[in-house]
Amino acid sequence: MPPDENPAQVRRKYECPWAALAAIAGTLVCVAMICFLGVGRWLVVEDPLEKAAAIAVLSARVPARALEAAKLYHDGYAPQVWLTRSAEPGESLEAMGIRYLGEDYYNLQVLLHEGVPLEAIHVLQPAVINTADEMQVIAMALSEEKNRTVIIVTTKAHTRRVRTLWHRLAAARGRVIVRAAPADPYQPWKWWRSSSDALDVVREVLGLLNAWAGLPLRGA
Repeated sequence: MPPDENPAQVRRKYECPWAALAAIAGTLVCVAMICFLGVGRWLVVEDPLEKAAAIAVLSARVPARALEAAKLYHDGYAPQVWLTRSAEPGESLEAMGIRYLGEDYYNLQVLLHEGVPLEAIHVLQPAVINTADEMQVIAMALSEEKNRTVIIVTTKAHTRRVRTLWHRLAAARGRVIVRAAPADPYQPWKWWRSSSDALDVVREVLGLLNAWAGLPLRGA
């Protein structure tokens, strides 16, 4: 110990680095908690509504997405409703000789039940495997329209990934308005309390990481 330092000074000298490390660790924990609690809300984004060429209903979550599409149709936001058609499990079941009607069939029935005329409903081709495929199929259909704006209806936690994928894959072919189905039970402020909400958050975060990385992982 140098002659001009007393024991108390030495102790403070060696305690300071540990105090700084503890403060940094505490800050990191607080940031992590804020991110954990806020990620559910961060995933939910919506765009202002305006007139579009069509309202596109993404596959899955029947009937919530189709119900919102029917409402938007009746509110006059677009003259058409587009449905995407998922390739699976239909193709696998067909190979086994088992008939599978598909989610697009049930979405169609929901739209008809809600008063959307059959001639306004179109099932887009080809069949899709994942959300990236859906963006491509919708963009192809949109490229044939004079109005190059489409409203895409999905569920709440899925909205940010839909917007991200559209801007990455289809922005050159038109503009997207992303809307969340109000009937979706997802609770963004307490997503960790429900296993289904937690699975949504994990899936969407991983999907966004894949999109930001340039889609190195393809649909199975």
